[in-house]
Amino acid sequence: MKITGWKTLTTQHNWQRPIGDVNGIIESGITEVPVLILETDSGYCGIGVGGHTDIERVFPAIEGEDPRAVNALYDRMQSWVFKSSHQGNTFGAIGVIDMALWDLKAKIAGEPLWRLLGARSPFISGYASGLDYPLNMEELLALHQRFVDRGFSAVKIKAGLDIETDIERILAVRELYLKNSSSPVIMIDVNESMNVKHAIRYVKQLGKHIDLAWIEEPVRRWDAKGHSMIRQQISAAVATGENLTGLEQFLPLLQENAVDVLQTGMCWGISHFLRVANLAHAWGLPISPVSYNCNPVAHAAAAIPNHLTCEVQDLNFPIGLTVDQKINDGGIWLGEKPGLGIEVDEAEILRNQQQAQWTIPQGPHVRPEQAGLHLSLSSATNPNLSLRRKSQ
Repeated sequence: MKITGWKTLTTQHNWQRPIGDVNGIIESGITEVPVLILETDSGYCGIGVGGHTDIERVFPAIEGEDPRAVNALYDRMQSWVFKSSHQGNTFGAIGVIDMALWDLKAKIAGEPLWRLLGARSPFISGYASGLDYPLNMEELLALHQRFVDRGFSAVKIKAGLDIETDIERILAVRELYLKNSSSPVIMIDVNESMNVKHAIRYVKQLGKHIDLAWIEEPVRRWDAKGHSMIRQQISAAVATGENLTGLEQFLPLLQENAVDVLQTGMCWGISHFLRVANLAHAWGLPISPVSYNCNPVAHAAAAIPNHLTCEVQDLNFPIGLTVDQKINDGGIWLGEKPGLGIEVDEAEILRNQQQAQWTIPQGPHVRPEQAGLHLSLSSATNPNLSLRRKSQ
């Protein structure tokens, strides 16, 4: 059995609401979803979901190889590009190919990936997280009511610019989740927008009103000393790691005792998640995968001993992708279809092409000039920090 080729296509996810974080928003709520189809000479195809613009550079490392040798091929792909590094778009391509290889391996075995990896149960616990920064209060509560109706009792809210507004929003959302728990788990994500002292002051002020479970990415992703200083000064946990690419980038966080919850982005693939999970387990830490379309890493999360909770960003799936999983009971129920359980309807995708905004040059993934430079906990002192959520 050999890998013979690949095909790529792009569908969209319609969030049916504006989405974003403190760094920027997508008003249309329509985002690109790249899909990779890895082909073999046996008729089996593997599906990977995520950005893979560097695939032409990486694919020769696996062409003609047996797709079942997933671990060896993962290392081979990294070795193939070691002179010019495996980070950025290259790491994304490796991760999506890896995802497709695991899908193939499980399909060939005739099992869902979670079972192939040795999980006892198809259920993994999760938390609600709706990229909800741009929503006004009415929209915010309507969104989270949907998660409450699915049994969630843990929630992560986008925050970071205005302490008074954030407190009001968090308390209102918490009230909804009281239906499912007398003590809902509340987290915030500020997406690398703070400096060390700002983050400490912010969390301490929040702590007067809310029992905060964790703050996510308070400072730049590589700032191990900064994360460590924050962790020492607050009672909430510090979570980070979703934007790190490779085990070597996690080591400074561990060596500086800078993190309580390690995270990985689902878009980086199955093997990366499993390796980071093992590293976290060796250090006595839990791991939490950060969501991506179709929740592919949920299969791997079901099979490890230190999984804490899985981010769930939406209750729907991208156009033309049918996914064998149910989001209910406060988590994800994985299905019985072989592989990742993702089926691609190319005709449906072609019929529903829309203008998407995730990768447009002007953002939202352009770091604001004043990120990490705020002195005040309130955006009212800076007229440039006008927020859609406060204007509606």
